[in-house]
Amino acid sequence: MKQIFCLVLSLCLCLSALPFLSAAKADSGDTLSLLAINIRKGDALLLRSGKSVYLIDTGKKGQYDLLSAALAAEGISRLTGVIITHTDGDHVGGLKQLANSGIKIENVYASVYFVDEGKKHPVEKALKGTGLKAQYLSAGDTLPLDGGKLSVLGPVKADPEKENNNSLVLLAEGGGGSMLLTGDMEFPEEATLLDKGLIPHADVLKVANHGEDDATSAALLLAVTPRLAVISTNTEDEPDTPAPRVLRLLSAHNIPVLITQDARRGILITLKNGQINTEIR
Repeated sequence: MKQIFCLVLSLCLCLSALPFLSAAKADSGDTLSLLAINIRKGDALLLRSGKSVYLIDTGKKGQYDLLSAALAAEGISRLTGVIITHTDGDHVGGLKQLANSGIKIENVYASVYFVDEGKKHPVEKALKGTGLKAQYLSAGDTLPLDGGKLSVLGPVKADPEKENNNSLVLLAEGGGGSMLLTGDMEFPEEATLLDKGLIPHADVLKVANHGEDDATSAALLLAVTPRLAVISTNTEDEPDTPAPRVLRLLSAHNIPVLITQDARRGILITLKNGQINTEIR
């Protein structure tokens, strides 16, 4: 595991300063960017296009200081929307603090499905007393994205036992390319979306479930054919992430990998005119 990790890290550091070109993309003046924030093992993705600013997941409650510092460093005082992919604590844990932080939040979105249906949704609990209301999403929904398009690809059905398979799966298009953001979907949700033909090509892949071994199949990579992958995790918090199998698979497909734990604040990925640029912040 250590040898594989070091190999990937070395590759990432070499590639992080270089642009990834795609001659097949049409020119576009718009820019789509994704900041994968280092909140240790958890997800917090800042997606920006034009005037649209979305935060996808909020990490753990105990790591909110890392999220808050990153948002402050980015000058974020307003969010078009906060999107909670699913209700695990390392995705929804910081929502209550964020909702009470003074940052203006225009919309809050969550997956329509969650394991404890019949009980009060954790997002609603977090928003209590804030005046914010949750809006629920599933496959086929779209969200406004200035200069681009933000589509919900999944989930298409509920998984009553595994919350990860209720994850929102999003496709952000802009800057002459696209990014696939997979939440924590595991093989069952992945297989459902592949079977229904809902997984498209994307230039950037946010690897599902922190790079654990229960997600990211060869079939998924063949459908997505990404030019870059990013993993949100911290090996110290979760020693089995990123999994050796996942790293070997990405390497076999010649896909460079960036891992949030290797950044102080986060990894910025920018798409403009079909070109990918990265910056480790």
